[in-house]
Amino acid sequence: MFKQGDRVFGASQGAYATKICSGEQSLRPMPKGWGFFESAGLFVTAPTSYAALVNRAGVKKGDWVLVHAAAGGVGLAAVQIAKAFGATVIATAGTKHKLDVAKSFGADHLVDYNNPKWPDEVKKLTPKGQGVDIVYDPVGLVAKSMSCTAWNGRILVIGFAAGDIEKVATNRILLKNISVVGLHWGAYTKNEPAAIADVWTGLFKLMDEGKFRGTCYTDKEYLGLESVPAALQALGARDTWGKVVVKVPQEGGSKM
Repeated sequence: MFKQGDRVFGASQGAYATKICSGEQSLRPMPKGWGFFESAGLFVTAPTSYAALVNRAGVKKGDWVLVHAAAGGVGLAAVQIAKAFGATVIATAGTKHKLDVAKSFGADHLVDYNNPKWPDEVKKLTPKGQGVDIVYDPVGLVAKSMSCTAWNGRILVIGFAAGDIEKVATNRILLKNISVVGLHWGAYTKNEPAAIADVWTGLFKLMDEGKFRGTCYTDKEYLGLESVPAALQALGARDTWGKVVVKVPQEGGSKM
């Protein structure tokens, strides 16, 4: 599949290291015009958001999509993918800077979810106050999001970054005809491997068309394995946006 010298990106099990061993099935060719830095933040976040919005929720032109934690790695991917399919995106985040980042990646409307009345704000933004068609939730805000979800809406459960696994009143799902749909991208390798190639084909098409760009954190540079603790601390403190990538110096002085 690949030959020596090909520029690839991918994943491998293990810790932080300057060299790794990875199977070909876990690699993809680097997108045209991309560098190693941008590509390093692509492998998990982009396909998670594409499979969720396209395969599971059937996003289409005219949809209103609410993306929670929109300045995170999967969030920024979701914003771009939803926009590429013709949707209007409402992005939530917890700081002005993160909201500005989401806007720079294409979000149409911005909402601070520290405001306890954020579902009302979201609903007011939608046509006739009907609510959003799709909710993309990597945080754990399903219950509150139901308040601003439209009839026949789809809520995508991506993760629980807030820490708690929600218990949802299922009668509310019934009353609005809502679909609550899970997405576990890592399990596709075992359960639905044929779908993986289609997801990447769709993503590469968006990249070639200039509708999807890298989501790596650029406010600060993390250089060398010695910077990993600081990078992890910044992640834990929620001081970053996008995907944090540690650049590893290569032989000859270049940086990955």
